[in-house]
Amino acid sequence: MPVKDGQVQPDIVAKWAANAPLAMIDQYIPSLKKYRAIAIDVGTKDSLLTSNQELDRALKRFGVTHIYEEYDGDHTNRIADRLETSVLPFFSGNLLFSPGKTTRSPSQ
Repeated sequence: MPVKDGQVQPDIVAKWAANAPLAMIDQYIPSLKKYRAIAIDVGTKDSLLTSNQELDRALKRFGVTHIYEEYDGDHTNRIADRLETSVLPFFSGNLLFSPGKTTRSPSQ
């Protein structure tokens, strides 16, 4: 975490900034355009709202097809609801598996 014992850790903050999606997006546009589906889901009271809005604008500017959705909530308070109503349906509609391949349960 960027704060330890109440003190900001500059080296950790620098690593977070260097690896932020907005800092790296330009170099990954060709790869992002190959994805079958990309979705961004963020609460209107989330501290990451502004950066997610900027990411949405950047993806649009570079012509990367994606879904962007804001919901009434913060970073954690609606996780169960969002998984059920947004995340799982998104995966269900977009994940593909090779024909003839079977999946194994974790107990197998």
